Amino acid sequence: MNIAKTIRERRTIRKFHETPIEQERILSLLNNAASLYESEETPHWRCVHYSTFESRQRLADSMFARIKESKLGKLIPAPITNLFKKQVSNTPVNLVFIAEAAENQRLSDNNYAAVCSIMQNLQLLGWESGLGMLWFTDPMIQGESFFNEIGLREGERFAGILHMGYFDQPLRDRRKRTPAEKKWLAMDGGVQRHSDGHQVSSQSVLDILNEAVWAPNDGMREPWRFIYVAGDDAASKLGASYEDASLSFLLVVAKEEADPHKREEDYAAVCCLIQNFRLLTESVPWHVRRMIPEWIYDRERCKPFGIRPQERIVAVLELGGDARQSNAATTSPVLNITHL
Repeated sequence: MNIAKTIRERRTIRKFHETPIEQERILSLLNNAASLYESEETPHWRCVHYSTFESRQRLADSMFARIKESKLGKLIPAPITNLFKKQVSNTPVNLVFIAEAAENQRLSDNNYAAVCSIMQNLQLLGWESGLGMLWFTDPMIQGESFFNEIGLREGERFAGILHMGYFDQPLRDRRKRTPAEKKWLAMDGGVQRHSDGHQVSSQSVLDILNEAVWAPNDGMREPWRFIYVAGDDAASKLGASYEDASLSFLLVVAKEEADPHKREEDYAAVCCLIQNFRLLTESVPWHVRRMIPEWIYDRERCKPFGIRPQERIVAVLELGGDARQSNAATTSPVLNITHL
């Protein structure tokens, strides 16, 4: 897969053929998507596959139950509601993604980041093989009927539905993304770092980020910014102790909207951007280690990096070293899917 090309060209698809997709193909894509996500901690997630017309009808009914009961829903003519329900029912594949419950916020975020990253991987792999997708999370569907249908348990986080199918609609030009340079802060004192003869400069990171920013998000919001930390005291700034002074770090920051749904959507988009970045760095000679350290949940510890009140650090990326000699043990999430 040409990662950079696929990331840039992938688009949200809203109209699908009714051509069925073989279950074996879905499982293969899901397994590949999960294998592309690496983590030092095993994330816990699950997926519900609505594979029959009857199950898709049931899902559609649960999605529109809350809308039907709302004041707005009572004003919507029945033919329009039925049309939307028919679209969901006729979509060949509906995959619901859920991050499982965890004992604390950090582990919960780890599970959610994994789910969002796997969904992004799946969209990229699907696009390469001619399958379009729509990542759907509208808050209007998120009611008791829908959560009961997907079996959402206490403490779990609904990440979204991927509607999936073949398509032939013409592709429209995409709007531009803001260059990473305009959302960038460097705390490196102008020092260039080297690793085993390979330079990991801020410009190297920016070049990759400018491809990674083509992450999915509703309305093309760009809720991220980047803080590059390098120099001889980079590790000490992050409260870490490293023997390798050539390492630099990238703090990926998300804007926190007041609206809970937008906040969760934006967090998901930043997770997808980070996954794009990791995929794009597969060909570089230095490694990327994604971390969610405990200190990012401490506002006082975040202040030296200029984190604003309505922001949070999503992850810290350790950059440098030799990818071939990296000793960090990583695992890929185990596929947990229910077929309905």
